[in-house]
Amino acid sequence: MQSPIDGIFDEAENCYLKPEELQAIGHYVVSIAERMSAYRALRDRELELIQQAADQLELEMPGVETAVLERAIKNGMLTLRHCGMAMLLNDPNFVQKRLLNWLKDSIELHQAQGADAAFFGLMKQQLQQSLNAQQMALLEPFLTQVETVIPAQQKEEMLTIAGIF
Repeated sequence: MQSPIDGIFDEAENCYLKPEELQAIGHYVVSIAERMSAYRALRDRELELIQQAADQLELEMPGVETAVLERAIKNGMLTLRHCGMAMLLNDPNFVQKRLLNWLKDSIELHQAQGADAAFFGLMKQQLQQSLNAQQMALLEPFLTQVETVIPAQQKEEMLTIAGIF
């Protein structure tokens, strides 16, 4: 696995960097302090925000088996950690290569889409409350990648006579 910035450095042995490559390195360097700050905030608040999301999940899904809820929480925690590392590295390939295929298979294997989707939504709510807007903006692209694998939580539709005809 190679991040975009690594690819630039690998090409440096063949020729000098192009202006757009220098610009990419400059952006990476300028934003590293912000990304490190956001990563620290995730690391320091992880237990609190995961616990709050887990408590809410139990309230919203009282009839679901504990093992299903625990798996959804573990998947959420792993997702958050992978997204945090991808944000720190500024590398969308990190999430794609290290998380998405495994997560998709896990969700399908255990047939717990509802619990995973619910927990992911609750976790995102907690993140929005725990992180500042700048930190959330850095993390959001990686969470969006995960949304391609975790199905949106389905709201139960009420069956009406009008809906039948």
